[in-house]
Amino acid sequence: MFIVFEGVDGAGKTTQLTQLVEWLGQLGTTVVTCKDPGSTKLGEELRSILLSSVDTPISMRAEMMLFTTARTQLVDEIVRPALAAGKTVVLDRYIYSTIVYQGHAGNLPIDDIRQVNHIATEGLQPDLTFVIDLPVEVSMQRLGESLDRMESRGADYFEKVRAGFIAETKLAPTGMELIDGNRSPAEIQAELQAITKRYLKN
Repeated sequence: MFIVFEGVDGAGKTTQLTQLVEWLGQLGTTVVTCKDPGSTKLGEELRSILLSSVDTPISMRAEMMLFTTARTQLVDEIVRPALAAGKTVVLDRYIYSTIVYQGHAGNLPIDDIRQVNHIATEGLQPDLTFVIDLPVEVSMQRLGESLDRMESRGADYFEKVRAGFIAETKLAPTGMELIDGNRSPAEIQAELQAITKRYLKN
């Protein structure tokens, strides 16, 4: 099974992902966790460039291509081999982050992003995508003052990011679940586990 966590920065994805992975492990599932970009040597180097607070000029189109390049290496090196071995992969961000951050919020043509990522991943889609939704003012408070290059783009940009994730969830035919992140961590995790159980049965 291939599970992805998406959402605005500060929504609590990492915490919820970690807890879900622990729960899956208790069920006897062998789980591989990854982050996108990252988890490979190339991915970590590109992540450093993309998220560094250093003032390195990167156009929105170049940014999209760099994220996608890191994703290609991640799929080829880790995700596909793990799935082929019968393992469950849980990934922190995937294609929808690029569609939303560089498309909905960055004004690049969304259909172009979809096509590029289809080629880059050879059409590999998750079985289940959780979108943790949170009001932008709350997410910005959680992020605090130590912001990376993406996080420093301000509230207006992240309002577009949030709206983009909600829009994509409505467009998705199946496998994409919008989760209210403005609740206690325990309540959120209970819902994630209940949804995952349903998908595992199917």
